[in-house]
Amino acid sequence: MPDAARWDAVRLGGAGFVLRRWRASDLGALLHHADDPLIVRGLSDRFPHPYTRADGEAFLAGHVVDLSLPVLAIEIDGAACGSIGVRRAASGERAHAAELGYWLGRAHWNRGVMRQVVARYVPWVMGALSLTRLQANVLDINPASARVLQANGFVEEGLLRGAIRKPDGLHDLRVFGLLRDAAIG
Repeated sequence: MPDAARWDAVRLGGAGFVLRRWRASDLGALLHHADDPLIVRGLSDRFPHPYTRADGEAFLAGHVVDLSLPVLAIEIDGAACGSIGVRRAASGERAHAAELGYWLGRAHWNRGVMRQVVARYVPWVMGALSLTRLQANVLDINPASARVLQANGFVEEGLLRGAIRKPDGLHDLRVFGLLRDAAIG
């Protein structure tokens, strides 16, 4: 696994946003944006609702996701308002690939921000981790996320019917993939 300190200096700029490491001082902003039932609706159970102070502290301490990987805060107007990151197999036959995940505070939806964030982050993370494949899973109730992926070259590879149980019932999981231009050997 990569050393978390390797990502401390990462700062990727875009049109109106910055991608950077999460900091302990982001707790207030994290709680403000994460405690939204519409955010959690499209995410895995690792992202609870209500989102409590203890949840935020656990996330920032690296107990929820592996912060030794480049899991970055999305900063707009000086405040963290979302996240993007990858989860990678430690070793073996799938070590060339990772799963992409992201979320954005509702105040910034429908402005094209996430499309630009993914466009900036994906090429960088594939190079930084020498990845040849990224996969992203999207719940059927989140067509906006599917559009973000498709706008960034991801191809819909399949559908896992009834794969996820949410409070309102079973949902299909759409599977998207992106291969780096280099040939896979």
